Amino acid sequence: MVSIVGITPGLIRFLRESEAHLAISVHTPFHEERQQLMPVQIAYPLEEVIEEIRQWDFSGQRRVSIEYIVFHGLNDTAKHVKQMARLLHGIRCQINLIRFHPIPGSPLKGTNEEILAWFKDELNKKGILTTIRASRGLDIYAACGLLSTNALGLTQT
Repeated sequence: MVSIVGITPGLIRFLRESEAHLAISVHTPFHEERQQLMPVQIAYPLEEVIEEIRQWDFSGQRRVSIEYIVFHGLNDTAKHVKQMARLLHGIRCQINLIRFHPIPGSPLKGTNEEILAWFKDELNKKGILTTIRASRGLDIYAACGLLSTNALGLTQT
């Protein structure tokens, strides 16, 4: 499995030269929101990345998954469910919802378990296989995004 943010030339090369599984970090289906979370959106808009994905066959052993960190009040609403379903319509994929672990000094907060479960269920109802990724390593600051935070001395031990 190779995880990407959506740099299209690298994506195309990877798809041509590899049979490995693909994971795409999306985090929101809306252009402006994604641009704030992921500046790569400026040069490589998500819509173009998804259109490139549509050109490839993922019906065999190769899989594509969508990585989606869920933030409270930012990307955990019914409009996000609807737009994700629209964006991914016809693509054989799985969405992995990821809990956000608080980072000191960041205004971003993780959504609560109830909303996370609701979000997953709503995407599944729309026909998109969606799971909540198990969170590991939080106790030792090794969960997603925390290793770099700890290296900078921003976490509390």
